[in-house]
Amino acid sequence: QVQLVESGGGLVQAGGSLRLSCAASGRTLSDYRMGWFRQVVGKEREFVATISRSGTTRYADSVKARFTISRDNAKNTVYLQMNTLKPEDTAVYYCGARGGYGLGLSQSNYDYWGQGTQVTVSS
Repeated sequence: QVQLVESGGGLVQAGGSLRLSCAASGRTLSDYRMGWFRQVVGKEREFVATISRSGTTRYADSVKARFTISRDNAKNTVYLQMNTLKPEDTAVYYCGARGGYGLGLSQSNYDYWGQGTQVTVSS
């Protein structure tokens, strides 16, 4: 069992930056592929970024070159650095842990989720 807690969300102006953190407990994070997803009320949770156990990353086209996912296995934490934020990035951001193998581009691929952190980007 893995417990995930996201933090770092908030209100920021367009063009600004935020760094989200996802701290894990219960199991070592190095055993999992990790992903960030986001959800707006009334819409499905959508893929943002994922990082493999070895550190290979993949991003949604909408955030490529603006967001960076990273992991610090010693701290059992995954990060999402978000730069040049846009109003359309406004959402609740969730981190997930996947015990299986594969790209992890769908929320159904993930076994554990955090409670989410709100990101609001004003224009």
